[in-house]
Amino acid sequence: QVQVVESGGGLVPAGGSLRLSCVPSGSIFSLNAMGWYRQAPGKQRELVAIDISGGNAHYVDSVKGRFTISRDNAKNMVYLQMNSLKPEDTAVYFCNADVRLIFPQRNLELWGQGTLVTVSS
Repeated sequence: QVQVVESGGGLVPAGGSLRLSCVPSGSIFSLNAMGWYRQAPGKQRELVAIDISGGNAHYVDSVKGRFTISRDNAKNMVYLQMNSLKPEDTAVYFCNADVRLIFPQRNLELWGQGTLVTVSS
C-alpha cells in the first residue's frame, strides 16, 4: 500500500519550534512535488509550503521567514521546520506528496492523515 505518514506534531509555547516529518512508503520510485497543508478549526485547508522539485520552494505569506520545507531524496522524506510559532499556527498539518510509482509507472497524489500542532499563548 502506498501512503504517506506525518509525525512531529505536538504542543509548544508561542515562540517555540517544531519539525514535522513526512515519509512516503510503498513502491515509490521518486518524489515529485511535496507540500504541507494545514487546517485550523472552522477554516479551510490551506497550502503552507511546497517544494516543487528540490530547492524550488514556495510559502504562504504568513509563514515566510519562519517555516522551511526541505527534503531528503535519499530517504524519500520531507520536513517542515517551524520556528517562531504563533497561536494562529495551531492546526492539523497534512503532508501532500506527488510521487512516481515503480509499478505501474505513473504519478500518484497522496495525503497523510495529519498531525496536530498546538501553539499556546
